[in-house]
Amino acid sequence: MSGEPVLLTEDRDGVRTLTLNRPGRKNAIDAELWRALADALREVAGDRSVRAVVIAGAGGAFCSGADISVPDNTHPIYRMRALTDVAVLLHEVPQPTVAKVAGVAVGAGWNLALGCDLVVATPESTFAQIFARRGLSLDLGGSWLLPRLVGLQQAKRLALLAETIDARQARELGLVTWVVPAEEIDEFVTDLGGRLADGPPVALAQTKALLNGGADATLREALAAEARAQGINFATADVPEAFAAFAERREPQYTGRWTVRRPPLRASDESENGR
Repeated sequence: MSGEPVLLTEDRDGVRTLTLNRPGRKNAIDAELWRALADALREVAGDRSVRAVVIAGAGGAFCSGADISVPDNTHPIYRMRALTDVAVLLHEVPQPTVAKVAGVAVGAGWNLALGCDLVVATPESTFAQIFARRGLSLDLGGSWLLPRLVGLQQAKRLALLAETIDARQARELGLVTWVVPAEEIDEFVTDLGGRLADGPPVALAQTKALLNGGADATLREALAAEARAQGINFATADVPEAFAAFAERREPQYTGRWTVRRPPLRASDESENGR
């Protein structure tokens, strides 16, 4: 492992896969990996060639949480800032995100998965909000994510008891989107990523933002946000392409291209701009 990057990046057909690469520590996230994740998510957000993102772990585990094995005298407020950056970036990145969870997803590692839009696990996957067993409280957005996903009572159960649950239980609670056999997860996530990458990028980004914000909005606020989003969608080439593909009985080819033309400058405008 010496000299290998702690985060592997692979691009394939519009899907960027970010693989946590510390298998000897079950991909526990240290300071270097926190920085690498934040940098990678910032890059993804600004790269229009990336249409979907998969987060995975190397070596048969997803992530065993933050690495607390190495003493760190940095003030906790600075250490927590690195986690905060990753949680916010993951939440706000416009592309759909998928957590590919094989093996353990524990503590901050589980909340990293929950911060993704979709979660794919195997029957062997296990999950725990392990913080209480370490004398800690929730982090990486767990206190915000869990109540929204499972309700307050079940969130308290998972956090206060720090129980380990399996993929079936996680699926029943709505914390896993799909459970697929281990030998099929690679193919399943590849197909899922491709389906997301083939979708209309602007519309999917708008939908993701609407759903993320909807829980904290009133009905009127949500309706107003939806109306603004549709105005943006209708200004792309994807809406007429979708209508044409439907009429022609073919698959649409979405680009997210903006179709609004800027009006030509008048001579008076040109002279004023040239001053």
